[in-house]
Amino acid sequence: MHTVLEETIADHPAPTPVYSVTQISTALKQTIEAHFRLVRVRGEISGAKLHTSGHLYFSLKDSESVLDGICWRGTLGKFPLKPTDGMEVICHGRLTTYGARSKYQIIVDYMEHAGVGALLKLLQERKTKLAAEGLFDVDRKKPLPFLPTTIGIITSPTGAVIQDILHRLQDRFPRHVLLWPVSVQGETAAREVAQAIKGFNDLPSHIPTPDVLIVARGGGSLEDLWAFNEEEVVRAVAASHIPIISAVGHETDTTLIDYVADRRAPTPTAAAEMAVPVRLEILEALNSKTHRLTMNMGKVVQALQWKLNSFSRGLISPKSILENKLQNLDDRLERLKIAMESLVHNKQQKFLFLEHRLQQISSAAMLVGKHRMRFEWAADLLESYSYTHTLQRGFALVKQDGHLVTSAKKLTPTQKMTIQFHDGVVAARVEE
Repeated sequence: MHTVLEETIADHPAPTPVYSVTQISTALKQTIEAHFRLVRVRGEISGAKLHTSGHLYFSLKDSESVLDGICWRGTLGKFPLKPTDGMEVICHGRLTTYGARSKYQIIVDYMEHAGVGALLKLLQERKTKLAAEGLFDVDRKKPLPFLPTTIGIITSPTGAVIQDILHRLQDRFPRHVLLWPVSVQGETAAREVAQAIKGFNDLPSHIPTPDVLIVARGGGSLEDLWAFNEEEVVRAVAASHIPIISAVGHETDTTLIDYVADRRAPTPTAAAEMAVPVRLEILEALNSKTHRLTMNMGKVVQALQWKLNSFSRGLISPKSILENKLQNLDDRLERLKIAMESLVHNKQQKFLFLEHRLQQISSAAMLVGKHRMRFEWAADLLESYSYTHTLQRGFALVKQDGHLVTSAKKLTPTQKMTIQFHDGVVAARVEE
């Protein structure tokens, strides 16, 4: 196939023609696109930059060369991976040129990891990093509820996974289920799964919050399961306050979400088995325990009955105790009656005695009144004979050294004496 540039040179071998820059650029573009209509290029991504337009610009490099690459916005979301610097990939696309900068580049239609080895290396590096942050520590894991009221499931709404989980739950112990549909493969899968986990944790109050979450996906290659190795998913699981069961892939498949989840199930069906117990087994266990409890309670009651009977034989009959108390009460009432009658009789006798004494005292008081009148008459008579009345009639009482002087002959001159009148006493001396 001859290009425009080759035909031009063939038609004009001499002299050397002069071409415009655009002619050269166009000829090179046609030549490269004609010979490299579809290529697969392996290299390491470098300088990846997502433009505001949504297009991704980057470089592919190996040990010796560099090739510019472009992923248009419409195709970027179809990739099973998120292009980042240092990632070794295989790009499917076509080579072309960009005349404005005199450079050739690859327009990438599809991108995949360059072999399992590169993916495993990236996976191990990411695992080491997250483990160093403590996200995989055992003491961070939350216990699963024994019997959740509501179960949240994060998976694709189509396919066998959701049906397997629902059927298993129905067989074991039917529960209320909330499904958050997500993509489980592709560029948007990691973001959707992380948002679903956060969404379940932030449900409004009028929606029942699940007691446990199941993140599930069927089996697949390492590339197919890569969304569950992304950091945003791992960190969303670590931040969840709802316990999470990881059920991604088959038993041999392992993703980073398995290390951070509170429990890992080998399959989605096994996740349903972890989430709820078997209803029939619980009923059987409950019936068995009820039977054992009933029998044990019967034995306890029988033992207590025997002990009660044993104690009752050593106890006095309550009827006998009551009869004794009644007889004792009658006896005390009778004694009380006699005591009351005796007390009343004694009080009556005492009252009669006091009444008699009072009468005696009254009679004595009358006798005393008569004697008082006679005494007062005698006293008045005695008072009338008193010398004080005589003194009032003009007589005087003479005393010498306290002795009554009844004769003038008994006095001698110069003797002192006292003369008592009715109104006082004066001192005197005998002159002659």
